[in-house]
Amino acid sequence: MTTMAKPNTLGPILVINPNSSEEVTEGLRGALAGMSFPGGPVIECVTITESPPGIMTQREVDEAGLRTATLIESRPDASAYVLACYSQPGLDLARSITSTPVYGIQDAGVLTAMASADLFGVVAVAEASIPRHMRNLRRLGVDTRLAGEVAMTGSVSVAESGHGEESYSALKVAAEKLRQMGAGAIVLGCAGMSGHRLRLEDELGVRVIDPTQAAVAMALGNLLSR
Repeated sequence: MTTMAKPNTLGPILVINPNSSEEVTEGLRGALAGMSFPGGPVIECVTITESPPGIMTQREVDEAGLRTATLIESRPDASAYVLACYSQPGLDLARSITSTPVYGIQDAGVLTAMASADLFGVVAVAEASIPRHMRNLRRLGVDTRLAGEVAMTGSVSVAESGHGEESYSALKVAAEKLRQMGAGAIVLGCAGMSGHRLRLEDELGVRVIDPTQAAVAMALGNLLSR
């Protein structure tokens, strides 16, 4: 007897870039392209054009959180939401206004790293972001598993962090420091870094995790297990 495939009734996984950089959103589409499959949910990446090109300060995080919540309210068709910014703007707010699963990429990246290694490290775009990231690790109760977090040197923007030799060189220097500190897995601490993941993993010899891919993998696992 031939079994008929069930039609796909799932709404899209909505991957939200909370900053206004379409270059970052295009990078997300490229990083997630291999995660789509026939009969599975569409993975849709969108940009919040009203935001600044990078979410760097606490004020920008809070303002982006409000814009993210407004977008989520306008897209009740989604089967899951992914906040594709390592600072996870509006995560708690989003979960308070929808019963649909909402995934933050820092949480997803860190949990995936801990499933891969005893100690993990994080590469940040800027030094000023690290205290904010650490607050969330303490909230998760996993800061004792952190080998360290190291910022890229120079003036690399969010949009540039996954493209070009200058940003790759800065990323590799930070990642090598983390490996020396004992990190067995390294999380890219910005959604824009995805373009360098495979090369860095090959050259460094440790697991390198794109947190947006990790969050979408969690969303897919949840949806397909229903």
